[in-house]
Amino acid sequence: MRQLLKEAGKNKVTFATLLIALGIIYGDIGTSPLYALRGVIGPRPINEMLVFGGVSCIFWTLVIQTTVKYVWLTLKADNQGEGGIFSLYALVKRYGKKLVIPTILGATTLLADGIITPPISVASAIEGLNMVKGLEHVIVPGNHLTIGIVIAIISILFFFQRFGTQAIGKLFGPIMTLWFLMLFLLGLGEISHYPSIIKALNPYYAITLLTEYPKGFWLLGGVFLCTTGAEALYSDLGHCGRNNIRITWAFVKLCLVANYLGQAAWMLHQGSPVLDGRNPFFEIVPHWFLLPSIIIATAATIIASQALISGSFTLISEAINLNFWPRVAVKQPTELKGQVYIPSINSILWFGCLLMIVYFKESGHMEAAYGFSITIAMMMTTYLLGFFLLYKLKWKKLYVYAVLSLFAIVETSFFIANAAKIKERWMFLFFELFIFMTMYVWYYARKINNRHMRFVDIGKYAHTIVELSQDDAVPKFATHLIYLTKANLRHQVEEKIINSIFAKRPKRADVYWFVHINYTDQPYTLSYDVSELIDDKLIKVNINVGFRIQPKTEMYFKRIVKDLVQNKELNLHIRPDGSTKYNNEPDFKFIVIEKFLSVENEFTLRDGLLLKYFFMLKQMALSEEKAFGLDKNDVVVEYIPLQYHSVSNCTLERNVTHAQALHE
Repeated sequence: MRQLLKEAGKNKVTFATLLIALGIIYGDIGTSPLYALRGVIGPRPINEMLVFGGVSCIFWTLVIQTTVKYVWLTLKADNQGEGGIFSLYALVKRYGKKLVIPTILGATTLLADGIITPPISVASAIEGLNMVKGLEHVIVPGNHLTIGIVIAIISILFFFQRFGTQAIGKLFGPIMTLWFLMLFLLGLGEISHYPSIIKALNPYYAITLLTEYPKGFWLLGGVFLCTTGAEALYSDLGHCGRNNIRITWAFVKLCLVANYLGQAAWMLHQGSPVLDGRNPFFEIVPHWFLLPSIIIATAATIIASQALISGSFTLISEAINLNFWPRVAVKQPTELKGQVYIPSINSILWFGCLLMIVYFKESGHMEAAYGFSITIAMMMTTYLLGFFLLYKLKWKKLYVYAVLSLFAIVETSFFIANAAKIKERWMFLFFELFIFMTMYVWYYARKINNRHMRFVDIGKYAHTIVELSQDDAVPKFATHLIYLTKANLRHQVEEKIINSIFAKRPKRADVYWFVHINYTDQPYTLSYDVSELIDDKLIKVNINVGFRIQPKTEMYFKRIVKDLVQNKELNLHIRPDGSTKYNNEPDFKFIVIEKFLSVENEFTLRDGLLLKYFFMLKQMALSEEKAFGLDKNDVVVEYIPLQYHSVSNCTLERNVTHAQALHE
């Protein structure tokens, strides 16, 4: 799907690109009619104030939160066509010193959403089988069979992540189009019988519900379920393009509103004082179409889950390259640009989803816990968006504060209402705390690490390096010796690299290379530049890599050397490359310096804890050679002790022995 879009141009609008947008973007928000209005009504007595007010709140939430904030405003914040909280952070990080914590909170809560959206969506669809004749006593919400079916579907979904979605992805657009048309027609059928329900779009009914209905404000926790997928509109910007999202949203919103109105019309005329566990979504489905509707709903929820899982992979991939997450194995299951598969995250999400199903058992119980995380994610996006409007779009402060105030009032209200769900979602907090602490520790411990990293001027050692290279008394270590360096400046490298060259057994080579991987604020940058520090002896290579690209450093380096040789640059074409008549491969050797925390350190409490857990995470993460895409046969790993603050108070006294005393 993305390949089609790439060929057409991301903002070019065609039937194919619109279909792609429908298949990728709206899974979460598009399946919310399965449970959102039911979550608002709950076990309460059905009356006009509750039903009209509930639908009115849903409609205006879709207008303010989804349409105005995300579709109109946040989509403006595209980073070279890409969206999502890390893309937004990359755009504005230079304008504020305290943007890291909001970014981590936003990313954490988005990932937390990944372990409840699949269970609640799939369970809501499967539970509809309870209305099929002959299955009403078999498929019961919360029984072992229903739970088993949901677990099986979700487990199969996670299992097939390793193969990518290229083969079945072409079906997503048509299936979701069919789903939205079904929503519209089902809702329209009920509206045609009770057209007065359209009055519920008047904001008066929403205000009345929140101010006059007993504990009406707390119903916002259920109302919020209608917009939980709004963040996906922004996160998937790069997959579909702004224009395609905006055009398709008009169609999607029409279908959603029609279905909510249809459900509300049915509730007011169905004759029972309470829902009594019934799902109004399936109640408005004609009996003859019930089974097909459940099949379509199940397919839509699977697509919704797939979109969220893929989004989680992309989020972690960006976090790795922006130094918010330890380096873990990242694979590309297909040839589609940007599609990644992260086995460790796949396993964590799968296990989390199973826990949600086993713990809550049915979708109705999950509604009570759903929404809290996303409100935090939305609030963090709003905070970062303020910097974008102020510094990137150059809006006047008055306009920025007015817009942010509107969103702050709405989102704070949702947050307070959803905060009441904490007692229902206590087990969620462990998952969120794990993600938050991983990002926090990794980011700030690296800051401490970098603060104590010492860089030196290569020029001071140039003469000695040339002398070592020409000293035949020292065995040649490699023809081409390559170090990865974090030094941004052309003439600098880390002191540890110089020590590695000269310490103990000096490393003699014909050519010394220093390769710097520079992660850019743009998503798909891939370029390089070369600086010759000493003619044909010391060469610095900067490789610019976008934050959505997984680096393959060795492949890039060999390609760069090949280009330099072919272009007859730096005289490399007339130098031996280490190949012989016995072996035609160039003699490249990469040195990877792994650090471990020395015992000879003193820290503040915070720094000590950060570094302790940083190195624990580092042991579980990928090794440097794997993380940067280096082949083991071309790599030598060196281990060095890392000293930040040497122990200053060390009083060591010598005991005088009897023999020494006699001698004296």
